[in-house]
Amino acid sequence: MKKTWLITGASRGFGRIWAEAALERGDQVTATARKVEDVADLKERFGDAVLPLALDVTNAEQVKRVVPQAFAHFGRLDVLVNNAGTSFFGATEEASDEQIRDLFDVNYIGMIRVLRAALPLLRQQGSGHILGVSSGLGITSMPLIGYYCATKWAVEAMHEALAQEVKAFGLHVTLVEPGAYATEFGKDSGIADGMEAYAEFRKRFVSMLAGVERGDPDATAEAVLKLVDAENPPLRLGLGSTILPRARAAYAERLATWEAWDDVANAAMGVPKTKSLAWVDRLVQEQA
Repeated sequence: MKKTWLITGASRGFGRIWAEAALERGDQVTATARKVEDVADLKERFGDAVLPLALDVTNAEQVKRVVPQAFAHFGRLDVLVNNAGTSFFGATEEASDEQIRDLFDVNYIGMIRVLRAALPLLRQQGSGHILGVSSGLGITSMPLIGYYCATKWAVEAMHEALAQEVKAFGLHVTLVEPGAYATEFGKDSGIADGMEAYAEFRKRFVSMLAGVERGDPDATAEAVLKLVDAENPPLRLGLGSTILPRARAAYAERLATWEAWDDVANAAMGVPKTKSLAWVDRLVQEQA
């Protein structure tokens, strides 16, 4: 069945690739970018199947206008791809408050603005699939890009909660977690003023990062189409061959640490004065 999409950050990278894949199979797409001219060529290629719109996710009023406009234009919304994002390079003590706020404004609060505008429409419709574009760095963190990782960890937590909140309304939520891919992402990233204390580490890190194997971004299109066509889509979909091995290693280490300190943790509970959090799971199951 033909689907209708709204994709943020569709000017390049994954957003552009997935928009083109959806359009090529006959779906309808609202393709958004900060500058509408960056997605205008899609209209020339695909005609009335695409609606190009300007959308800066940091502009709350624009988000409130554009999302309902897209919904009204095609009459429904089946797939919302919250993809717009940016990156930042700098050690923890190098970044300024303003740089950190700007990063979170795009990568995290920007997503929330889009969700606030779309959720009332999706709830009323009684169906829809929300794709929150996270990262493999939303599972494990790396030095010198810790603030970018932090935005993706926040995205992970928010969508995990969202999935439980909207399940009863017939809505699906999936975190899409790409590994390293050969896209243009990061080429216009913010950069902190470097401190001499980290100069040598930064040099070595950048050198090693340049040698990381990167996947073909075009190869992700088939996976995303399978995802949105699935009857019961997963909460998380890692893209690329590195995600699962990194997750296995990270969680094995975390579990080992928690278990090693379990006696200390249990003693720190004292005498419990309230019931356990098992009621949360029961509540979500009852709602579904």
